[in-house]
Amino acid sequence: MRRAKVYHNGQLAGILRQNNLKSYEFQYDDAWYSNDALPPISLTLPKNRSMYKADHLFPFFFNMLSEGVNRKLQCRLLKIDERDHFGLLLATASYDTVGAVTVVPDQNVNK
Repeated sequence: MRRAKVYHNGQLAGILRQNNLKSYEFQYDDAWYSNDALPPISLTLPKNRSMYKADHLFPFFFNMLSEGVNRKLQCRLLKIDERDHFGLLLATASYDTVGAVTVVPDQNVNK
């Protein structure tokens, strides 16, 4: 299992998990969910107390990844398989994103 913390403008919004190649989960943090003033991180992931589950990386997070030549270069430099979308997300989305959302590896779990 690999796990990441999802932040919105530096504030913890939820947890993203990859259990295996065909099992992904996202769940909002209780404090984020309970605060009506805080928005959902995506229109495709509305604020909900229950866990979102998918057999592929959620499109919102997949779309945070670079494409084309930039993706190939990142994968080569970081020594990440181009098909490892979650690995690339963990390696790049904590600092190289457009917008308010960042994804940071959970160091306590990903060892």
